[in-house]
Amino acid sequence: MTDSAVSPSTNKRKSLLLVLLLIFLLAGSGYIWRWLVVGQYRETTDNAYVGGNVVQITPRSAGTVVAIYADEMDPVQQGQPLVTLEDSNARAALDQAKAELAEAARQAARLVAQSKQQRAVITQREKELALAKDTERRRAALASQKLAPEEEAQHAKISTEIAVADLEVARRELSTTEALIHDPPVAQQPTVLRAAAQLRGAYLEWARTRIPAPVSGFIAKSAVQLGQRVKPGDDLMALVPIDQLWVNANFKEDQLANLRLGQTVTLTADLYSSDIVFHGKVAGIAMGTGSAFALLPAQNASGNWIKIVQRVPVRIALEGSELRQHPLRLGLSMRVEVDTHDRNGAVLASAQPAARKTPVYDEVNSTIDTMIDTIVSANLPKVAAQ
Repeated sequence: MTDSAVSPSTNKRKSLLLVLLLIFLLAGSGYIWRWLVVGQYRETTDNAYVGGNVVQITPRSAGTVVAIYADEMDPVQQGQPLVTLEDSNARAALDQAKAELAEAARQAARLVAQSKQQRAVITQREKELALAKDTERRRAALASQKLAPEEEAQHAKISTEIAVADLEVARRELSTTEALIHDPPVAQQPTVLRAAAQLRGAYLEWARTRIPAPVSGFIAKSAVQLGQRVKPGDDLMALVPIDQLWVNANFKEDQLANLRLGQTVTLTADLYSSDIVFHGKVAGIAMGTGSAFALLPAQNASGNWIKIVQRVPVRIALEGSELRQHPLRLGLSMRVEVDTHDRNGAVLASAQPAARKTPVYDEVNSTIDTMIDTIVSANLPKVAAQ
């Protein structure tokens, strides 16, 4: 009875061991299969943080702050005024430059009109000289035949010499005037161009008392106060474009072998846990480790040396639509997983033109060009303007 009682228990244990062994074999096979199909094509790291452009708002001229239009955490649009400086001196200089341009345009117009008048005088003098020569020739012929007094022939000769001298004076006066204007349009006269350049500089100084937002984004830090005296280069506030964020993922050096530009990336942020998945692409791999660019690089030529696995920053470009739906903040922690199935991409980025540009300051140039043309045209006589 003892043998028969023990036998079922032993068989039960054996069956249980077989089941456990089968479970371990299946789990091991599944793990190996997953590694062969998926795992070996994945590189992951949680040493990743959100990075982005931080636009420093700085004045381009000195002045006193009289108005502030945005504070920390406020959204701003491209071109929106952020800070205004006191502009009394700049406005006075601008008004003076406008007056000087107007005077230069009038003076140039007078010179152009004078040159035209002098050309007409030259034409008149040439005709008078031709008439004087003809009179001298006729009087000389009559005097040679004793049909007219000799004095009349002498007077005719003197009149011809006076006409020659008058023509020469007129030509020299025209030459002097043309030396000043070189016969271009009034707007291209040297004096007008110089006055226009002075007006352009005065207008730029006045325009710089208004500091606009070069891009759209959110104010991250503000250090400006009303009544503060600022100078060029002072940091007034920081602006973060919310759609110009990326992730700097620090991969171990032995993880870089299969990383290529353009590979797809999935990311999760501690801010949203794993409920929200971000998508991106590998945009670039740094040319050195973090320690190589540190303020005090490590010196490994000492006697006591311990090898430390280095990490290399890899930039991950994020999709703008996802950033707008689920905004991220600079410095947030991220978990990155790179799909390395496609290993045909480049390791080094190719040269590309700069993609970031702001049109905010272009309006200033177009405005001053219009102002110059208006002032010059308004100070020309109708004949000169035509």
